[in-house]
Amino acid sequence: MSFGRTASSTTTPPLNDIDLANPPEDTVSDLAFSSQGEFLSVSSWDSKVRVYQIMGDGSSQGKAMYEHQGPVLSTRWTGDGTKIVSGGCDKAVKLYDVASGQSTQIGAHNEPVSVVRFAECGNSNTPVIVSGSWDKTLKYWDMRSPNPVSTIELPERCYVMDTRRKLLVCGTAEKKFVIINLDNPTVKFKETTSPLKWQTKSISCFVEGDGYAVGSIEGRLSVQYVSDENQKKAFSFKCHRENVTDRGRTKNRLYSLNQICFHPVQGTFVTAGSEGNLSFWDKDSKHRLKSYQSIGTPITAANFNNNGSIFAYAIGYDWSKGYTYSKPDNPVGIKIHAVKDEEVKRKS
Repeated sequence: MSFGRTASSTTTPPLNDIDLANPPEDTVSDLAFSSQGEFLSVSSWDSKVRVYQIMGDGSSQGKAMYEHQGPVLSTRWTGDGTKIVSGGCDKAVKLYDVASGQSTQIGAHNEPVSVVRFAECGNSNTPVIVSGSWDKTLKYWDMRSPNPVSTIELPERCYVMDTRRKLLVCGTAEKKFVIINLDNPTVKFKETTSPLKWQTKSISCFVEGDGYAVGSIEGRLSVQYVSDENQKKAFSFKCHRENVTDRGRTKNRLYSLNQICFHPVQGTFVTAGSEGNLSFWDKDSKHRLKSYQSIGTPITAANFNNNGSIFAYAIGYDWSKGYTYSKPDNPVGIKIHAVKDEEVKRKS
């Protein structure tokens, strides 16, 4: 299916947003905002995690940095905003204390750590770190012990993962999904297969915690629900594609859907692709709210701040075209975008 379009959903010129000061030296893998202020953690392939403060006018200032022994693939803040968790190709899960400026390793996997998240489990909302790895496991850490609280065996390598409220969804190789109810975090609630034809690239849970959106490497997105009853409302649609003319013939060029981000207040979402396009969507009314022309380089990571007033997105090479397109002069940076109502407000 295709999303409907309104008068406000036409494609507009590229965004002219504010550049983050002193960005990473290599492609950004992940972005995360603190819940306790406009502080942004950034993980990148230069093996570092950086922390920036975003000012009211969109300007920024670097505040801290710590290192891994290999490219860092994921970063998140703890719920109270006092610590940052990260994981990467050195197989380590690290925790950075904002007050002391010290980083410590709290966990390890047998293969690279592809994604980390902060979660609250059980009726008592016990805070834990969750890490997914290419070693086909999901591990829970209590931040005080080098041994995992629990380990869940996955059907394949963990590629993507997200949590919201008591929902955790992990996407693996071979298009498999493991769904977990964090009230019972050591048990798989459901296992399923992606409705999309090609490899899973991105995932994001609904604000309500009752479903998730998943994107693939060939410019397609699917909206999925956890309960069997709501799953009747599931649907998929094409995005991040363009028609190009080659030798007199029109072809449909496909791009990887690198990031899906739900607005924390409105529940609408934005998608970012390897062609450099940002599009805002309303899943409930099935409308595209806003779409911007490509900025000419892949968008590799993105996220909203805690109240949805700021949207940060990273530009850089995402390897979607192979090593021959990896060039020393490929741009690397992070843009700060002031969110407008027309981009995220639900359609009545």
